[in-house]
Amino acid sequence: QVQLVESGGGLVQAGGSLRLSCAASGRAVSSHALGWFRQAPGKKREFVAAISSNAGATHYADSIKGRFTISRDNSKNTVYLQMNSLEPEDTAVYYCAADPYSGSYLSTETYEYTYWGQGTQVTVTS
Repeated sequence: QVQLVESGGGLVQAGGSLRLSCAASGRAVSSHALGWFRQAPGKKREFVAAISSNAGATHYADSIKGRFTISRDNSKNTVYLQMNSLEPEDTAVYYCAADPYSGSYLSTETYEYTYWGQGTQVTVTS
């Protein structure tokens, strides 16, 4: 089992920045791909970014490319999402997820991720 706990969400003005963290614990979590998803009210949960187990590969949704950066520190079992130039459209609950079976492929699909955190709210005001 893997447990994921997100933190770092909050209220920020448009153009501002936030850094989300996700602390992971459990069996072999450093060998899992880790991803960030978000869900706005009334919308489906959508892919934001993912990073491979050794941080050698990353993948981003087009909507956030160039503004968000995913990284991980396996010595701390933590994945980060640095969010810059935030827009009101980025308002959502952000979830961390772990995919134990990714290999070299970083999935953008929620069903590929086995473990999920409870989410952290990000609100961007105009």
